[in-house]
Amino acid sequence: MKRFIPFVKSPPTVNVVSMSGVIAAGGRGGNLNDASLAPLLQKAFRKGKPSAVALQLNSPGGSPVQSSLIGARIRRLAVENDVPVYAFVEDVAASGGYWLAASADQIYVDDSSIVGSIGVISASFGFHELMQRQGVERRVHTAGKDKSMLDPFRPERQEDIDRLKALQAQIHDNFIAHVKIRRGDKLSTNGDLFTGEIWVGQTSIDVGLADQIGHLVPVMKERFGDKTHFNVFGPKRSLFQRFGARVLTDTMDQLDEKALWAQFGL
Repeated sequence: MKRFIPFVKSPPTVNVVSMSGVIAAGGRGGNLNDASLAPLLQKAFRKGKPSAVALQLNSPGGSPVQSSLIGARIRRLAVENDVPVYAFVEDVAASGGYWLAASADQIYVDDSSIVGSIGVISASFGFHELMQRQGVERRVHTAGKDKSMLDPFRPERQEDIDRLKALQAQIHDNFIAHVKIRRGDKLSTNGDLFTGEIWVGQTSIDVGLADQIGHLVPVMKERFGDKTHFNVFGPKRSLFQRFGARVLTDTMDQLDEKALWAQFGL
């Protein structure tokens, strides 16, 4: 009934966007990507004239393009709606996960949160020796000598490795530029800052990748008042996920996802 009473000020509102999972275009329902997060972010920045938007982050990274798209959307909505953004890291905000965290105005971590991994990685397997032992002949015909670059069924070529590293360097430079723009003078001169190194809790603050130790609700209440109201926006779960079932598809995608989390002991 309060909304019908004139001149009564509503309590502050903080809209929370839950962002947990690997960053990847399409794929399984648990992935974070620009297409799935766009409507959630739109609502978070515009519903109820929020005092702030809080990002509840837990991601080991993934696609650099999707990380960039999501980060750019966060900044665009923050500027358009004049709403500050606070990131709260749970277990990990590494690689692309840190890209998202750096899109906030301030970054809070837990004492045990893992932060950083500012780098680019590419991993695959080589099966050419196994094929030889099994007597399997590989037949590939291309128009363009580099069309089958990094084919896992043939021995590696040095020129393929050199080309991959050049591509990785470009993406790495983009990542570094984003972090420097967002964190500015807060960054330390630590020589390992952009090598893919990771930091935990207070050490991430010491090198300038995070701002303070703190958890979402108490920090936001301390900043906006004890009567602060929270709206949580998160991805909708499928029928299978709601009832605890899991479809055994996209096996390689699931293995890749587990490998990303496993890098950080999770």
